[in-house]
Amino acid sequence: MKFLFNDESFSFETLRTAGFSNYGGADLGEVIVTARAIPEGDETAWLAQWEATADRVAKIGDTSSSAGHQVSAREAYLRASNYYRTAEFFKRASPVGDADVARLSGRSTEVFLKGARLLETPFEVVEIPYEGGTLPGYLFLADRSGEPRPTVIYNNGFDSTQEESYFAIGAAALSRGYNVLAFDGPGQGAAIRKQQLTFRHDWEAVITPVVDFALTRKEVAADKIALFGYSLGGYLVARAAAFEHRPAAIILDDGILDFHAVFDNSLPPFLVSWIHDKNDAAANEVLRMLMKSSTGARWLLNNGMWTFGTDSPAEFVRKSKQYTMEGIAGQIKAATLVLDAENDQFLKGQPAAIHAQLVAPKKLVTLAMAEGAGEHCHMGAMYRAHQTMFDWLDETLKHS
Repeated sequence: MKFLFNDESFSFETLRTAGFSNYGGADLGEVIVTARAIPEGDETAWLAQWEATADRVAKIGDTSSSAGHQVSAREAYLRASNYYRTAEFFKRASPVGDADVARLSGRSTEVFLKGARLLETPFEVVEIPYEGGTLPGYLFLADRSGEPRPTVIYNNGFDSTQEESYFAIGAAALSRGYNVLAFDGPGQGAAIRKQQLTFRHDWEAVITPVVDFALTRKEVAADKIALFGYSLGGYLVARAAAFEHRPAAIILDDGILDFHAVFDNSLPPFLVSWIHDKNDAAANEVLRMLMKSSTGARWLLNNGMWTFGTDSPAEFVRKSKQYTMEGIAGQIKAATLVLDAENDQFLKGQPAAIHAQLVAPKKLVTLAMAEGAGEHCHMGAMYRAHQTMFDWLDETLKHS
């Protein structure tokens, strides 16, 4: 689905930003005028124009807040947070210590907190105990009653942040009476930017402490916890659920059996062979040539090296082989909804592959291009995706 850009990565990321307009994360006119000022593939202009829009909208929030117009302030702050996240997206060449990364991610969090604290439902910043430290989290409560409610635990993907959780599932969940616990795990959001925690394939070591924390809250119904995995989170949640059996349901958006298949299916066989054989000198030379010629390849490999904690693109691709559900998908006991996107440019075939290996109660739903829902994680069709998720979840948790 081409959206405002011919460059595939620019198009998809703009659609992602605009798609959050359903829940106050964007205004379509703001997206269009920002995109219009960005030349195809110009990452410097991308950052500058999205930051300028974010700054302008954040100032609207400040003005409204100062005058006591809390709804207008909240709306502006939430949009600005999404725009700052978008501005930072392609800044991946050397993110450690990068002033732009620190400034933009910091501003995305800062204005998000301003907006979230003006929500009509309770919101808390929480710290989740994890391996002698903590993971940053947000708790969105459906109401102020203190009564136990069904709760969705939101898992980021390869590049998302806990601020994005509100648009990706939080607002939809709250409107249906669900709490949401979001967090940045290793490799994600503030955990990678501030704590330098890199991804780990054994995600049960992350989810178990998160579930432990959730169960300390009286507002969380212990028998009605659902895990939601967003993009790469589709693998992370599945992996965790194979070993952590307290959640009653899991949603894989979209499903992943083998993350490494992304590279096996997109790279030339000779290059895959070099990587597997650790012929890294030759492999890295070719991979860096691909990075120079493709926005998507450049972003993917740079982001992967950073978040996986590797020194070369070949090492990152090789390390991704650890991220597989082969042989353990059958250990999942929770009822599982596997979402598929007809035109998924990243994970084609993966949802059906993991669905086939599940033995727990399961359902596979493919959302189609014909209804505008065929992009990765159904970007641009959030209402359709959430209707699918929550209609299933409502029915599933009735029987938990």
